[in-house]
Amino acid sequence: MGATGWPGPARHSAVDAALTTGSVARRLGVAPTTLRSWERRYGIGPAHREHGRHRRWTPVDVVRVEEMCRLTALGVPPAEAARVALREAATEARVPRARQHSDPGALPLGNVRQECRGLARAAVRLDAPAVEAQLRSTLADHGVTVAWEEVMAPALHAIGRKWASSGERYVEVEHLLSWHVSSALRRPWGAAPEAGGDAPVLLACVPAEQHTLPLEALTAVLGERGVPTRMFGAALPAEALYEAVRRIGPSAVVLWAHSRNTADRALVHLVTSAEWGVRGARTHPTVLVAGPGWSPRPGPHAPGAERLTGLRAAADRIGSLFPD
Repeated sequence: MGATGWPGPARHSAVDAALTTGSVARRLGVAPTTLRSWERRYGIGPAHREHGRHRRWTPVDVVRVEEMCRLTALGVPPAEAARVALREAATEARVPRARQHSDPGALPLGNVRQECRGLARAAVRLDAPAVEAQLRSTLADHGVTVAWEEVMAPALHAIGRKWASSGERYVEVEHLLSWHVSSALRRPWGAAPEAGGDAPVLLACVPAEQHTLPLEALTAVLGERGVPTRMFGAALPAEALYEAVRRIGPSAVVLWAHSRNTADRALVHLVTSAEWGVRGARTHPTVLVAGPGWSPRPGPHAPGAERLTGLRAAADRIGSLFPD
C-alpha cells in the first residue's frame, strides 16, 4: 500500500532559523494548540518574543519540544516528559539531535520539508487527527504535486524502509498513513471543472497489482488541471479493462505496474488493439504505461505504448492530449 513509485525532486533541508509556532507544529506533527498548551502548563516553549508579541522558536527551543514529543510518543506522561526535556536541554541542547541518529525508533528521513517530518512523526504516534490535519494543510498550501513528491512520498518511503528493517513493528504505521494519504488524495483539492465533451483518461493498475497510491496521486493532479478521468484502482482484470476501454472510448489509458512481476506486456498489446467507433473511422486509445515495473521501453510487441516517468512529466504528457 505504501509504495510510492514516482521519482521525486531533490529534497530541501529543514529550516534552522527561528520559526513560528505554526512552522514548528508542522515540523513535529502536532497541533499549534498543543504546543501552546505545553507552554502554559509545563513551561516548554519559545524563550523569546518578537515585536508585536509573536513567538519565535530557536533551534534550542525546538530541540526541547522534539524531546517532549519523543517521550510522550513512548507513553511518558506529559508533565514528566516536560521535566526530562527541560533538564536534558539545559545540560546539552544537542542531545536529542544526537539521539535521533542512534535511536532505533527514528525514521530515516534525511533532508526533507518540515511538513514531511511532522507527517511522519504524527504517523509513528498513530495520531490520526494530526496526520489528517497535516495532509489537509499541505495540500491546501502547496497543491497535489508538491504534497506528493516532497511530503507524502518521502514519509511513506521512510516508513517502508523502517518496516523492512524492523520486522512487523511498523506495519500499523504504514497502513494508517497510506489510508489517510489515499483519503486526502481523493478530496477535490483545488480541482478544476472537467473539460466538457472530452473523452476521459482511464487509469488502472494491471491485474494482480495492489499498489494504487502513485496512480491516485496522478489522478488527483489531473483533477487539479480539469482533465476528465476514470480511475479503476487496483488489480483490474484484463477482460474488465478491455471492456471498459471499449465502452468509454478514452483519450488515453494509463496502466500502472509497481513490480516487474505484474507488468504484463500482453495486456498492453490487448489494450492498444482495442477500438471503437463506426466502420471506416475506428479509434484506438493512446496507451501510457507507468511505474517501476515497466522497463524503459514496453517492447516491439506493444506498438504505440509510451512510458511515463515522473508525476509532473506524466501529468504534462496527459495534459497535452487536451489542448486549450
